[in-house]
Amino acid sequence: MRLLYLAGLLAASSLMTLPTAQAQTTPPDTTRPAPVALPEATVIGYGQRLPLRRTAAAVGVVDAGVIGRFNETSLTQAVNTLPGVRLEERATASYRLSVRGSTLRSPFGVRNVKVYYHDIPFTEASGSTPLNLLDPTLIGRIEVIKGPAGSAYGAGTGGAVLLSTRRPEPGTSRVALGAAAGSFGLRRYTATAETATEKGLLRAQYARQELNGYREQSTLRRDVLALDGEVAASDKQTVAVHALYTDLRYQLPGGLTRAQFEQNPRQARPGTAAAPGTVAQRTFYASRTALLGLTHEYRFSERLSNQTTLYGTGSVIRTPYLVDFERNTQVGGGGRSRFNYRTALAGRPLRLTAGGELQTSFESSRNYQNRGGTPGPLRYDDEIRTLTGFGFAQADWELPYGFLATVGASYNRLRYRIRRLQDALNTPPQPYNISRDFRPEVSPRVALLKELTPTISAYASVSSGFSPPTEEEIRPSDGSLNQALQAERGTSYEVGARGEVLGQRLKFDVAAYDFRLRNTIVVRTNELGQQLFYNTGSTRQRGVEAALSGWLWRQERVAASESLPGKSSAYAAEEPGGLRAFVSYTYNHYRFGRYESSGSDFSGNRLTGTAPHTLTAGLDASAGGFYLSPTVSHQARLPLNDANTDYAAGYWTFGARGGWRRTWFRALETELYVGVENATDRRYSLGNDLNAFGGRYFQPAPGRNYYGGATVGWRFL
Repeated sequence: MRLLYLAGLLAASSLMTLPTAQAQTTPPDTTRPAPVALPEATVIGYGQRLPLRRTAAAVGVVDAGVIGRFNETSLTQAVNTLPGVRLEERATASYRLSVRGSTLRSPFGVRNVKVYYHDIPFTEASGSTPLNLLDPTLIGRIEVIKGPAGSAYGAGTGGAVLLSTRRPEPGTSRVALGAAAGSFGLRRYTATAETATEKGLLRAQYARQELNGYREQSTLRRDVLALDGEVAASDKQTVAVHALYTDLRYQLPGGLTRAQFEQNPRQARPGTAAAPGTVAQRTFYASRTALLGLTHEYRFSERLSNQTTLYGTGSVIRTPYLVDFERNTQVGGGGRSRFNYRTALAGRPLRLTAGGELQTSFESSRNYQNRGGTPGPLRYDDEIRTLTGFGFAQADWELPYGFLATVGASYNRLRYRIRRLQDALNTPPQPYNISRDFRPEVSPRVALLKELTPTISAYASVSSGFSPPTEEEIRPSDGSLNQALQAERGTSYEVGARGEVLGQRLKFDVAAYDFRLRNTIVVRTNELGQQLFYNTGSTRQRGVEAALSGWLWRQERVAASESLPGKSSAYAAEEPGGLRAFVSYTYNHYRFGRYESSGSDFSGNRLTGTAPHTLTAGLDASAGGFYLSPTVSHQARLPLNDANTDYAAGYWTFGARGGWRRTWFRALETELYVGVENATDRRYSLGNDLNAFGGRYFQPAPGRNYYGGATVGWRFL
């Protein structure tokens, strides 16, 4: 009955769909009424740039317009508009991401999902992804390939996320300044300078964000400097450079028990004389990271092209936890190369893609006792070398009667070398030099798509994934070495349909899948707050995802300067007025398979940390330069431990952003905006600590809060 009710809800919302793709648009003809059809979506994943309706995979896209309808201090709300995708923020700027899965193996950070910044591997060779290095206003597009369908991106059962920065409009030069303030001591400042021609572009952006924090021990300071350049060196060559530098520091308030959460959600984790809390231990995370990538594209002919990316990165990290003080220095680099070839087979178009990727890193990791935020005696000193790589290939063959067949695979390798130089944890000390190789793994994918009409398609696919443990999982914070931990392996069966109906006013995207995972990695937290990782027998993850959106009403005429793909809405001289609605819904039926631990049988239990239902819906109304974007979100209650004896309550939240935009003298761009989050002051936890010792599951999210700001830009004509 619940499924029937939800199906009815989605049917009743048939005038809605999530704006899930970057448009490919041309300046509209203002001599006649503009059509109300939504723009055609293009998928950049797999290297083919196919329309979304011609892509036999579950793909979701968030563009700059979606990011800009929320408070731009965080990507959380924008990403969570995608069905099947969940971004959580345990503490300020402490992200973790799940794509068609749970956060079961991610007590912090992003794991089991491969992330790229342009074509640069943003996920480290060790398997972790520092999303907190990015400022939301930097991002112009987020494309998510869900599940193990991303065979062109190597190992991973969670999928792939492709990030790209905002692009200036060709033929323009522009500078802009922005400032914002809000509840809990929020302060933001941004500065942007950019120029673009038909032959290239140059864009520089600086962003600074400060926050006192909703909870005790939760302040934040982040400075981000990004530089993007691209030039067409000739008719056959394009060269791009992307540089990023981030200086980040935020405090760690720690988890609370249910009683502490209900008593005072703003407190940090309390302590005693024998076991000090997070305030006494001054727990925080601080890092300085630099990334530089260079991409060269060469078009040998209309049929054959190559794109090669080389990159280097370095970071220095300091993290005092409750017991330990970690000081890590890491350098890494690598490259990725992809060939695209177009030909014909049996008189039908055939697109071929093949290439490879290699990453390596060296990390010096020293672990001390934490004495009130300063390092005490050395506990152990490790050196970790990581080498990972894969080769991939994919073929897309256009068949008669609107069919498209896709076959792809990747071949993956991973090796860790861990050398313990000093050891004060054991008596006598036990230094070691260990190499851990994961056996080669092939991850295949087969899919078939059928165009039912010129605007509607359906597809079916089978794909396999391989996700090895990250370095943090093999070498947890208690100083042990987990040599028994194995890689996760899984197979996904999926069907879906997407398209446009009602005169292309309504977009829909629906998918159903059955994902069977073996050697699932789970986490448990001990009394010292240290996370330890184990393999379970198996899990079965079945789900349904649906996204609908459309115009309820739209102004007939639009300005010739309507925003281009990847641009923030502040570029528009006069945006078209109208009323658009969207809704996205996810149903998760996730269960453990065979799973026994310490004499307990958890077989058949709900998968820890995964809500069975999530929903996001909103409206975008605009007229005369004014706009208003209200949003409602829901998450059902979810289990907090493998035994399913403790649950986090479900919740609804409501927020809205509104403002006014105006361009003066065709050059001076202005915007004023205000917003509210968690308007009903709902008490909930976003990013629970799973299987936490002593029931310290809860990381309270901010209560009702407000923000407002202004941007001023000058466009050089």
